[in-house]
Amino acid sequence: MTEPRLFVDHDLQAEQPLTLTGNHHHYLAKVLRLGAGATVKLFNGRDGEWRAVIDHMTRQGVEMILRERLRPQAVEPDLWLLFAPIKGKRVDTIAEKAGELGVSRIMPVITQRTVVSRVNVDRLRANAREAAEQCERLTLPEVMEPLDLGAAIASWPAGRVLLLADERASATPIAEALADLARESARPAAVLIGPEGGFAEDEKRLVRALPDCVPVSLGPRLLRADTAVFATLALWQAHLGDWRGGDAGWSQ
Repeated sequence: MTEPRLFVDHDLQAEQPLTLTGNHHHYLAKVLRLGAGATVKLFNGRDGEWRAVIDHMTRQGVEMILRERLRPQAVEPDLWLLFAPIKGKRVDTIAEKAGELGVSRIMPVITQRTVVSRVNVDRLRANAREAAEQCERLTLPEVMEPLDLGAAIASWPAGRVLLLADERASATPIAEALADLARESARPAAVLIGPEGGFAEDEKRLVRALPDCVPVSLGPRLLRADTAVFATLALWQAHLGDWRGGDAGWSQ
């Protein structure tokens, strides 16, 4: 059986006892039915990944002892995802796949053509957390409360590249744009994907006015919003992120 892997808020160090309660207790005791001697992998986004051994179970929690550090904490890509929320379970899939694809911050943005009136941020966080646990990354993506697109652009941090997925013919093909960025000094980055109806023209002008905005084309086919998210994130990781291995195009 594959060792369960969980994100925890506890500090992690050798021979440290700790107690897992709540959902973690239910999952280990009731779902997996683990007992004394079973091992679990733990990470907290700060101290790397550790193996813990279950000492015993109580009705209130799982008593564990940390035994060994499996991996030290490592710097991960600094990549944000801004996306207009979409209907149904596909928005949950966006959070899940963003977690798998190494996004550091997930930011739902409300645009003029966004049709979703309410975003369940707690559910997005749960999906992103479960994806991070399963894909063995060492951090959790930060999931933000929804923000108006105009407010997000008004507070945009200087120096962070913003890839705007834009169907306009004047946009640079994404592979070409990413190859150009790979030749520059490493910079933090973000991806902006619009609603299924596309951005309004005044929104495009607003975003394109940012000095660090790079409008990119995703090819000749009109993609669904969630497909555009996955494609753009995957291409960024391949050209600039940790898919390349070695010296990746990002900084701490």
